[in-house]
Amino acid sequence: MTIGETLVLAPEYSRAKSGAAHLFALLEKKPTIDSYSQEWKKPLVKQLIYRLHCDWVLKPKETSDFRNLVKSRSEDKNYRYKNLNRNVLILPSLSLSIEKGKTVAFVGSSCCGKSISVQLLQRFYDPVKGQVLFDGVDAKELNVQYTIVSQEPVLFNCSIAENIAYGDNSRVVPLNEIKEVANAANIHSFIESLPEKYNTQVGLKGTQLSGGQKQRLAIARALLRKPKILLLDEATSALDNESEKVVQHALDKASKGRTCLVVAHRLSTIQNADLIVVLHSGKIKEQGTHQELLRNQDIYFKLVNAQSVQ
Repeated sequence: MTIGETLVLAPEYSRAKSGAAHLFALLEKKPTIDSYSQEWKKPLVKQLIYRLHCDWVLKPKETSDFRNLVKSRSEDKNYRYKNLNRNVLILPSLSLSIEKGKTVAFVGSSCCGKSISVQLLQRFYDPVKGQVLFDGVDAKELNVQYTIVSQEPVLFNCSIAENIAYGDNSRVVPLNEIKEVANAANIHSFIESLPEKYNTQVGLKGTQLSGGQKQRLAIARALLRKPKILLLDEATSALDNESEKVVQHALDKASKGRTCLVVAHRLSTIQNADLIVVLHSGKIKEQGTHQELLRNQDIYFKLVNAQSVQ
């Protein structure tokens, strides 16, 4: 290659060098939350404490298993999450009790703190002040066994079986176990009706499936991990009424025997929750069962009526 030909590539070399520098800087950056840490302990989860101008405590019964995720009691602590754009506290006050193996739903208007409450448990954010504690141990030191089903499930361009198996990448998942969780998610009979059954390709982002079918696949994948805590973040809000009923039935089955935290927009989906927490501006304004909150005729009552009119 002549000098002239080499000089022609000089601008490209400069851009490549600059791009590589940014890439290596990103790879070498140590995140505040190290999701690959091997030093974490797996909690027995007798207690879960949120402190963010809020404090949740989950207390267990006498046995020492993670399944004993039980009761939450509040203390006079502050638990704060800072909004980086506005530099304000998102959850100025939160105090809550949760029973082991119960379903707790967070409801309220937009930006009231519903999703943030769940994301703090996932450690997408760390509190500016306070801690999230399991059994009195900071969540930063623990490997918490939870799984989430969100509004828009992420499916990969591969077979149905492979998409479900991605729920546990630590091992090769046998087909009989995949079928077991698919059955629990109310999707097994549909899969068996397909010509290629579990080898059916779902397409890019699951384009070969309907919204309800994709959501049930996501539930099956979540159940494969055998989570002790199941997080549902508006899992049915993007579905039509018919699909919502089928998916909700699958979610009701999936939540049995485990602690379940639900972020809900459609209030019809959480009427059977053991506890409904109504948030407003990051504070708990009401809590109770569906019937109890209707009798109060306060915020929850108005939200239910508004959705009924719609």
